[in-house]
Amino acid sequence: MVPCSVVELRQYTLHPGRRDELVSLFERELVQGQEEAGIHVLGQFEDVARPDRFVWFRGFRSMSMRREALTRFYGGPVWHAHRDAANATMVEWNDVLLLRPVQPNRGFPRRRATAKRQPGTSRVLVRMLHRAPGADDLVMFFRERVHPVLEGTGAMPVALLETKHATNDFPRLPVREDSDVVVSLSVLSDEEGLQEHLALLDADLDWREYVEPALRSRLLAEPRYVVLRPTPRSGLW
Repeated sequence: MVPCSVVELRQYTLHPGRRDELVSLFERELVQGQEEAGIHVLGQFEDVARPDRFVWFRGFRSMSMRREALTRFYGGPVWHAHRDAANATMVEWNDVLLLRPVQPNRGFPRRRATAKRQPGTSRVLVRMLHRAPGADDLVMFFRERVHPVLEGTGAMPVALLETKHATNDFPRLPVREDSDVVVSLSVLSDEEGLQEHLALLDADLDWREYVEPALRSRLLAEPRYVVLRPTPRSGLW
């Protein structure tokens, strides 16, 4: 488990056809350098529905340690050597959410290491919920009413996070300050398992008639769902 009190969810839009290039560069050159600077590179993923999207999570023990680690890495030789190649693959890199785990002591379960890393067959279902003003019970409602339904349909969340309301003290890398979100991550064994979960959820009477409407009443916008596939060397799932 990797304990983190600060988590960045980073979603990049890339030039068409260049995701494999960024994944290869990222895993070959940029993971170890960040780890050595004190950044936990938690996991990196391909957006299944959008071939131009690269998504990754990284964590820090505190905001002050985040600032120090980012200063070391982005001022250091590894990023200086590879930044031009990495940036050349990207159209947009500012879609970043600053989050905190609802249960920070639980951390993030690591992916089981294998002798030969391969692209993951698992699917990570990310639910992004934009909290409505005054919906202070959204996290409690999600844990008490949504979790059991998701568990019963095969997609128990393995991590639950919410917006960390803190000043971004490394302004060189902006984060979205216009969002107040709750983010849940569920892991399914493969695409078939994902589709089975979605079918079971759609058929669940309690979900359709009570839980989902009550959840939506606490949201500012429609829930956003992203399905991710781990890259070959992703540390998560």
